[in-house]
Amino acid sequence: MNKEQIFAQELIDFVSNSTCSFYAVKTIKQTLLKNNFVELDLKNSWDLEKEGKYFITKNDSAIIAFVVGNGEIERDGFKIVGAHTDSPSIKIKPNPESLKAGCLVLNTEPYGGPIINTWFDRPLSLAGRVALKSDDILNPEYRFIDFRRPLLMIPNLAIHFNRKVNEGVAINPQKELIPILSMIDDELNKDDYLLKMIAEELTVDVQDILDVELLTYEFEKGCLLGANEEFISCGRLDDLAMVHAGLEALVNSKPSRATNVLVCFDNEEIGSSTRQGANSPLLRNLLERITLELGKSKVEYLRCIENSFLISSDMAQAVHPNYAEKYDPSAQCIINKGPTVKISAKYSYSSDGDTISVFEQLCKKAQVPCQKFVNRSDERGGMTIGPITASNLGIRIVDVGNPMLAMHSIREFAGVYDHYYIKEVFKEFYNL
Repeated sequence: MNKEQIFAQELIDFVSNSTCSFYAVKTIKQTLLKNNFVELDLKNSWDLEKEGKYFITKNDSAIIAFVVGNGEIERDGFKIVGAHTDSPSIKIKPNPESLKAGCLVLNTEPYGGPIINTWFDRPLSLAGRVALKSDDILNPEYRFIDFRRPLLMIPNLAIHFNRKVNEGVAINPQKELIPILSMIDDELNKDDYLLKMIAEELTVDVQDILDVELLTYEFEKGCLLGANEEFISCGRLDDLAMVHAGLEALVNSKPSRATNVLVCFDNEEIGSSTRQGANSPLLRNLLERITLELGKSKVEYLRCIENSFLISSDMAQAVHPNYAEKYDPSAQCIINKGPTVKISAKYSYSSDGDTISVFEQLCKKAQVPCQKFVNRSDERGGMTIGPITASNLGIRIVDVGNPMLAMHSIREFAGVYDHYYIKEVFKEFYNL
């Protein structure tokens, strides 16, 4: 393997361990602790030092790591890479069990915007967080759970009963997005079946379980593929690929005059309007607190913001060889041809002439190719954490990402070389 393939395989391992946003944060924390970062509690006072390495978490599903600069923060500001920990999935509803045709099935609903038909006929597992009773009503005990084995499947209806399936058939998620968990023959045995499995897995009493947040994920691990292993086939690349690249860049960069920050929000796929999402005060409060903890004033914090820069990193759309007509004719991005700057006249992406120029220079400094993406004028694109963060902070932001195919499928498709490229750009950014 060359260095790019090795790094891509590290991404696949990272994604395999990050089966939901809770486990993504857990995996990030392990890397940070291994690299001498110190966890801070938002409820406690802090004693920050220049060149110190720190991180905080929110709701166990968002995380912000930072390295305090050795300059003056009001003059040198923050250099921030932003991404998100969540991905489209299928979430288990409360009291999900029911019996159908001798099968124990689970009630679900889509999380975010998954391509639903890609979730059929796949071995699925479950991961998430369990709240347990504690002595403090306001602070339950939380445990993570990942079954790490194939538990579920949503089988397709045989073509004999669905002759038009290859012509495209609408899927009713309430009726058809119902995975099979087991075979049981007794109505009484279905009650709390999943809770009993969870209790056994965690070695706790069922009565102590207060609440469960569980999402499905594809059990099969990602892989490299292609004639020359130049592609990555893997779930949750959107947006764990950007999280992984940002994390590796941060821990392998050197302290600079500015304070380097990696922020990984949760809930981008459902609009970011949660306390751990980009539309919360989480990042703003942390940046201000860092400034104040370093002995600076509110005015110096406002100066600091004006001297800061954020790279909003979320995967981008590569041109699909079978659907080229769906893309703008003059701005088609190709896999393994470098990171993509995302541009919109409606500012659904935050990039403008000022911030695009900065990113292009970073790519040149890292000796990495750079591409530009715009949607067709008659097609509506997506959004990112960029515009939300720009509205909350008033900070200079560029929206970028690596080109990929099959976005929001259970199995996404991206480039080995692009993943290495974006890490190198992030590293140059942090090293400035």
